[in-house]
Amino acid sequence: MTARGLIIAAPHSGAGKTTITLAVLAGLQRRGVKISAAKAGPDYIDPAFHAAMTLGAAVNLDTWAMPAALLDMLAARAAGSADIFVVEGVMGLFDGAAANAGRRGATADLAAHFDMPVVLVIDVARQAQSAAAVARGFASHDPAVKITGVVLNRTASERHRALVADAISACGLPIFGALPRDTAITLPERHLGLVQAAEHADLAALSDRLALIAERHLDLDAIANAAAPLTLRGRGNSSTGVLPPPGQRVALAQDRAFSFVYPHVVEAWRGAGAEIIAFSPLADEAPPERADSCWLPGGYPELHAGTLAAARRFAEGLRRFAATRPVHGECGGFAKRKLHLGYRAARVLSDSVLGAKGARVRGHEFHYASLASQGDDEAFAQLSDAQGRTLGNSGGRRGRVSGTFFHTIAADD
Repeated sequence: MTARGLIIAAPHSGAGKTTITLAVLAGLQRRGVKISAAKAGPDYIDPAFHAAMTLGAAVNLDTWAMPAALLDMLAARAAGSADIFVVEGVMGLFDGAAANAGRRGATADLAAHFDMPVVLVIDVARQAQSAAAVARGFASHDPAVKITGVVLNRTASERHRALVADAISACGLPIFGALPRDTAITLPERHLGLVQAAEHADLAALSDRLALIAERHLDLDAIANAAAPLTLRGRGNSSTGVLPPPGQRVALAQDRAFSFVYPHVVEAWRGAGAEIIAFSPLADEAPPERADSCWLPGGYPELHAGTLAAARRFAEGLRRFAATRPVHGECGGFAKRKLHLGYRAARVLSDSVLGAKGARVRGHEFHYASLASQGDDEAFAQLSDAQGRTLGNSGGRRGRVSGTFFHTIAADD
């Protein structure tokens, strides 16, 4: 593999790494550089923006949920046909679960695993030379994580930019650009993250604007030159961590209400020989009769409650389907703002679409919904958190229908 890679990370969430990642992708794409992209951690929305900027598929890389062999397979596949492979970090660079080093889900784990240099995005809106202390601290915190340069975000003036840039350069870290406060793009958000890429009226115009910002305010040559060859460390079976398909022909709900499904999961199903048949509940479509299982991914069904409630063909078709074939649903966003967030290890309690009784999977919860009553349904799985603490039973099963609050990322082999 000849692709070179780099990671765009930040000291904390909200520093602007998504905007700057998209600008780098759009800017390099406009120059004719073959780009591929990935998102660190569990995120459905950012990869869709990456795909729009690169005109290709994007993947997730998660060191807590995925074994090393799966990480390597996904990275190699994503980077295989590219000149430069760009990974957008999650939260702060070193933030992750309280787990063993290398399996924390932290962006730093990916940097160490793949020997990928890190471009650090620092929001300097409320500081000047003090940003140099932040940059120096991040550069020296972990010898396995190499900070190759810094991008400044939200500079207030040319004088402000110069003060910060000179102080950081004195630490030996190059400045790869600075976005002025009044030119930064603010992408609209809602609970669970950004508004989905599919909901933007003109992604091509957004890409053009981001590319222009990159050309004006970022040193794209320096960023591209900072990328380094990936090191693949995974060992073992290439199918390690891969989820089996829930059927030979899978009816997959796909529209603005049901969109939270990981690309690597669907590709693994296809790789195992399954046929994926998309249908739209919002368009009042029932699961296709020729399918032998139905998967309802998470998303934002609450934003379309009226349309879904009136979708009688969908509801009647789903009931008819569930009488003879398995139907599985993963959580949407929903309701009161009492956040349930975290990695989850699950052991399924009976034979299911996720595997035979006792099968173990890893995933995450990120939702505001709460279960008012378990009723008489059987529990679907036993959960534990990232530290291995038992959380009790979760999800439900009634006949061939099952549902969970957690989203599955990989098999826990």
